[in-house]
Amino acid sequence: MENQTKLLRGKRVIILGGSSGLGLATAKAAAAEGANIIIVSSNQNRIDQALKELPEGCEGYAADLSREENIKNFFEMTGSFDHLVYTAAENLTLNTLNETEIDKARQFFNLRFWSALAAVKYASRLINAGGSISLTGGIAGARPGKGWSIASSICGAMEGFVRAMAVELAPIRVNSVVPGVIKTNLWSSMADTDRENLFQSVGDALLVKRVGEAEDIALAFTYLMKQKFGTGQNIIIDGGAVLV
Repeated sequence: MENQTKLLRGKRVIILGGSSGLGLATAKAAAAEGANIIIVSSNQNRIDQALKELPEGCEGYAADLSREENIKNFFEMTGSFDHLVYTAAENLTLNTLNETEIDKARQFFNLRFWSALAAVKYASRLINAGGSISLTGGIAGARPGKGWSIASSICGAMEGFVRAMAVELAPIRVNSVVPGVIKTNLWSSMADTDRENLFQSVGDALLVKRVGEAEDIALAFTYLMKQKFGTGQNIIIDGGAVLV
């Protein structure tokens, strides 16, 4: 059997949203296995900081990923590569349907869904044989709470998109990781005490008795890059949240 620790050695991996959170953790994990990493996000300062945490030779580019033109221009300059990972996201505002302003709600789809679609559109023609695309969903699609109508809709749309692209882009493998509650900067808008109370209460209710770390999700992304047979799958990594 092929040595699993060598499957990413020398592979070119592009991570959109790779300067922090899930993306940076995935960049570190893939780089540790010998991959050549390119990270992209909107903030040059975060990119510069992230590159200090990655091996020498990794690259980073600033681009506003909410704009299709920027995504198109980026992939026009990259050349061929092996794996695309899309983790770009912003904080969601949770509202009940009566409180939801539909025009504002539409904006939450831009970075999390439409920009992911654009990335797949422009990146797929550049992916080498045996390569993959890994997107990001969330368990709100399967286990929504009150006020999660928009988040749940985005997650559901992503899972359907993954399956459709697995068919359309075959033999490129297209999958997604579906995280539960993970300690990342997406929760940074909350007060420190509120955030820690959330992590504690959610963690206590989970089967594994803790919320996730970014490194837990990075393991799933590196698995999806290395495995060679699964496609069209939305892999839930949630500590058992959908079961409780």
